[in-house]
Amino acid sequence: MSKGAYAHKVLPGSPGGPLLLVFHGTGGDESQLVSLGRDLAPQATIVSPRGDVSEQGAARFFRRTGAGVYDMDDLARATDKMAGFVQAHVEAAMPSVVLGLGYSNGANVLASLVFEAPDLFDATVLMHPLIPFEPQVKGSLAGRHILVTAGKRDPICPPNLTSRLEAYLRADRADVTVEWHEGGHEVRPNEIEAARRLFATIAQGV
Repeated sequence: MSKGAYAHKVLPGSPGGPLLLVFHGTGGDESQLVSLGRDLAPQATIVSPRGDVSEQGAARFFRRTGAGVYDMDDLARATDKMAGFVQAHVEAAMPSVVLGLGYSNGANVLASLVFEAPDLFDATVLMHPLIPFEPQVKGSLAGRHILVTAGKRDPICPPNLTSRLEAYLRADRADVTVEWHEGGHEVRPNEIEAARRLFATIAQGV
């Protein structure tokens, strides 16, 4: 798969340093999370693709048929295409570590990548993911670091589904941390700080 499979933005970092892929939420674009990515991983090369699906003009990474109802065939298509895109950038950058950060719809496609290709990322941050299906992990998540962030009153991503995702990931031996806040679907400072700590730890090889 080509590095140009998606419209995307690249923010160069230290040669041979971390590579951070960031995935926007519904209605966002390739600029949405770039500054956050730079804040969280100052030395990283940041690659931010734009979703290739339009939902009434809002960019997404895969189709859905209703709120919380995914087109699973299109999710499989998007996951395969994105895995190739990420792998092409990894091969070009030859980074020290590969990091992923996604919010909402971006967290969902990133989670699907983690299930499909567990060895692709060293650490991932899933901000407010909604995984309404039982994932089938192709391999093992042992040694993979995953931070899930969530709101206890999130109307889009119910807390019970966040807890279920945590259980799935732990069952597959991932190193999982869940960072909660008292609000809804918005990103709050404690989530950002938790992501910063994780990326700093992984980048330093601790």
